[in-house]
Amino acid sequence: MPIPTPAAPGPQPPVPPSGSAAEIAPTERFAARTAGMAASEIRALFAVASRPEVVSLAGGMPNLAALPLEALSAEVADLVRREGQVALQYGSAQGVPALREQICEVMRLEGINADPGDVVVTVGSQMALDLVTRIFCDPGDVVLAEGPSYVGALGSFAAYQARVVHVGMDEHGLVPELLRDAVRTLAAQGITPKFLYTIPTFHNPAGVTLTLERRAEVLEICARYGIGVIEDNPYGLLGFSGRIYPALRSFDPGVIYLGSFSKTFASGLRVGWALVPPAVRDRLVLAAESATLCPPSFNQMLVSRYLEGHDWRSQVKTFTEAYRDRRDAMLSALETYLPDDCRWNVPDGGFYVWLTVPEGVDTKAMLPRAVTARVAYASGTGFYADGLGSRQLRLSYCYPTPERITEGVRRLGGVLEAELDVMRTFGSPARISPSRSGAVRGPQSPSPDTA
Repeated sequence: MPIPTPAAPGPQPPVPPSGSAAEIAPTERFAARTAGMAASEIRALFAVASRPEVVSLAGGMPNLAALPLEALSAEVADLVRREGQVALQYGSAQGVPALREQICEVMRLEGINADPGDVVVTVGSQMALDLVTRIFCDPGDVVLAEGPSYVGALGSFAAYQARVVHVGMDEHGLVPELLRDAVRTLAAQGITPKFLYTIPTFHNPAGVTLTLERRAEVLEICARYGIGVIEDNPYGLLGFSGRIYPALRSFDPGVIYLGSFSKTFASGLRVGWALVPPAVRDRLVLAAESATLCPPSFNQMLVSRYLEGHDWRSQVKTFTEAYRDRRDAMLSALETYLPDDCRWNVPDGGFYVWLTVPEGVDTKAMLPRAVTARVAYASGTGFYADGLGSRQLRLSYCYPTPERITEGVRRLGGVLEAELDVMRTFGSPARISPSRSGAVRGPQSPSPDTA
């Protein structure tokens, strides 16, 4: 049998360079906006802080030990059995209608009267913040934010190449005079900020709350200069005195309000929302569709069942009581173990204490030594877009037990004392008090004392 003659070879593909495609980093192909993306200092800590021997006072993880897990387990099983064909299917990009109605009931506790049609459910309020930034900010636009500010917000602003101008705070929250000064300075340069991003109640990371008088004044300033307002309010129901502050959105229907069930129910479900004016809603829904197509129906329906069939208000009270006990343990430990000239706020709700250390101590440079001493915190520099905050740090009391909090603060106090001993030995510009009698305690300005 004759052997067939091989066909003439056709065009051959070029020989690829050595190494696989995955090994070749096409950095020149990245979009210009990726230059602003950087790993969060706080999230970079998680791998280390999650080690059991380390007391983590760094992350703001809710404490879920008080959740009725047995009841929720039965609820999940019943949801799958009765409504699985819907719960496990695609859904609306705006969110499950029943849940949007219930969200309006939740917001009514803060004085907000809302239409469910203006609620857009998102995968956590972080997604809502990211989408709002996307639809409002072009590269180079200016946004105003408190200094310090939420690290996730700073990440979104950087990703869309917006420039952050910080506005100072004190123990009563954002300072209206400083806001006015910032707006006027920008106006002299021909710049109108796109919006003010604010966490007015139980601030992250500063732990302070904007007074009622200042809320009205801040809104008046923004209205006068044509600046939008984004109110981020995940902690508003977690007040230790039982007081619920009226949201900024309750004063002005033009405010974009961001909410979340991460702190009042379960963070792992990633169910948040944005309440937006009708003119914003349609574009926000389109942005949400392009990002996720639709938020998970199963998670939304589980949250809806929880709100309908469980005493969620009592559950929030249980959470709040646990956080108050943890706050008290942290404040007591700070008073006992921290060296002189440390200052901190006394939060009336939320998750955080904002601490200022003695002059000359750099909290970012000190962090590796703290982790070696088996305690972790969040350095203040991660909460500023302009490199400030080196004398500040955030301590979270939400997750560890009171006993672990006390031990963690004791370790932190030892690390700080060691830093001060080195400064005393080798000389430093710091002014160190010789005894505890000169310590500065209690409420303080969250603004950094030094760059």
